[in-house]
This record gives sequence, C-alpha cells and structure tokens, in this order.
Amino acid sequence: MKQRNVFPRSLQYLIAIAEQGSYTRAADALHVSQPTLSQQIKHLEEILESPLIDRTGRGVRLTDAGEVYLFHARRAWGELDAGTRAIHDVKNLSKGSLRLGWTPITDHLTCSLLSHFNNLHPGIKISTLEMSQDDLEIAVGEDKIDIGIAFTRPALEENESTDIENYILFEEPLCIAVGKNHPRHNTGEMSALDFGNESLALLNSNFALRRHIDRYCQTYQIEPRISVETNSLSVIIEMVELGKLATLLPETLIRKNPNLYSIVLIPEIPHKTVSLIWHKGRYKSPSSRAFIEIASDLTARMLQNEFDISL
Repeated sequence: MKQRNVFPRSLQYLIAIAEQGSYTRAADALHVSQPTLSQQIKHLEEILESPLIDRTGRGVRLTDAGEVYLFHARRAWGELDAGTRAIHDVKNLSKGSLRLGWTPITDHLTCSLLSHFNNLHPGIKISTLEMSQDDLEIAVGEDKIDIGIAFTRPALEENESTDIENYILFEEPLCIAVGKNHPRHNTGEMSALDFGNESLALLNSNFALRRHIDRYCQTYQIEPRISVETNSLSVIIEMVELGKLATLLPETLIRKNPNLYSIVLIPEIPHKTVSLIWHKGRYKSPSSRAFIEIASDLTARMLQNEFDISL
C-alpha cells in the first residue's frame, strides 16, 4: 500500500455516501459538487489500492473492502470530531493542564494564585512542585514545569539560562521574624549589629533567600549566628514561633501568621523581586497564558491594598 496521508475530508465523503445511498444526495448534504465528491473517493481508493464502491449497478453499494473501511472510518471520524471539540475546550479553558513550580519562600503567594485560578478555571488540572531556585530554573529548561514562581536573580549572581524569560510581579520587603517568646518581639527596629548577635534559623544555601541574606551580612561584615539550617520553611517558622530564634521572611508572610512578629532591619535588607519564569522559546498553552494574566492582575490589586493577598 502506498504510504500517503488520507485527508479527513475523504473519510467524511465516504461516510456521507454510505448514509445517503447516492452520490447526488451525499453531495447535497455536504454542500459540494458531485464531481468533487467523486474525485475525492477515487483519490481515497488510489491511496488504499482497493475499490470501495461498486459502480457496476444502478445504485451505490460499498464493496466488502468498503464496508470494512467504513467501520474504521466512522471510528476515526468520531475521534477527529472529539479532537476538534477537545481543542475548543482547551482554548476556552474548560479543559487542560498546568504545571507549576515555586520556591518555599513564595508559598504564601502561590497558594493564593492557585486558589484564584482554580475558582476561575476548575476544569484545568494543576500539578505543582516545590523546589529551590536553581532546581526551579532547571525544571523550566527541561520542560518539567510550564511556569515557575521565583525570585529574580541579582546582577551580581550568575544569570539563569538565556532560555529563561522573567515577568516581574512585585518587589517583596523582607523583615526579621520572631515569635512571642523572643525578648524583642515588641521591638519595631533592629540594627545590623544587633542582628549579628541573634540566633538564627535559616534555609540552606541552595535557596535564593539564604544567598540574599548572606550577601547582606557580607556587606555589613556580620558573622551570622546560625543555630538551625534546613531546607524546610515550615520547620523554620514553627521553631521561630515557639522559641527565641529569629529569621528573615517576606513581610507578607509574617503578616499572614498571627504567631510571628515583624522587625525592620536597619539598614534595610534589599527587597526581593518576585517573578514568573518560563522557557522563552517554548509554546505557552492557553492555561499558562491565563495563569500569567491572573497572577499579573492579582498582584497589581494586591499592591494597591498593601499586599493583602487574600483578595
């Protein structure tokens, strides 16, 4: 058999002839000319190298090969029609998928974005991964996630892959976070010198926030007293809540937690820029584009309401 493509239109024409019982009625039903219909069927027979219609009688009758092929043609046409409807569903966001990744420190923002996206598009299946900044950029580059929520790397750090595209959402202030048992929980400000005397719980150096803190300490010649180092943000928060350790967290995250108290570090530690990242040259699905739009809109409203991410 010749290896050539069979156009879906030929399948539609064969099905119509079988259902209508004549070339004339089939052509009328399809709104095409009879010669066009006949030509398409002949072309299909040439591809299959087998007659599908017996033209020796007065009426239209399928050959044995035609009957067999019609059975599969109807199934194929049904699948093609389902595929067309599925594409429509994806475009109007009633179906589809979205793979998201984020760093632990952006958790408070991500959960709010996911909730808003799911409320608007409940038919989209969302898969999520939490990882370090470096792993997040690798996952985007290897097409393991569609969009990442991350910190923008500073100019002095080695830049991420040139295939990564950034969309800045907002700048996030960072503050010292302490619990109610900390002797300075009612203090509004803390100097860099005093910060150097604090017992700290910090993420390890695989995380962008930790490297950001380390740069601040180097700038002001602080030798940080790290009592706990971990890759779990939840462990840090719980230990700070219950004990006398301090840490550095985004201001919005501290505000969301009633058991944490915020202290401004003087001189102020530079803000972190929160961004969406994706692969620059890769196709963005309708669900990815919708998430970017929702994230942009939500964070814009969030800024207008002083980072109230419960909007």
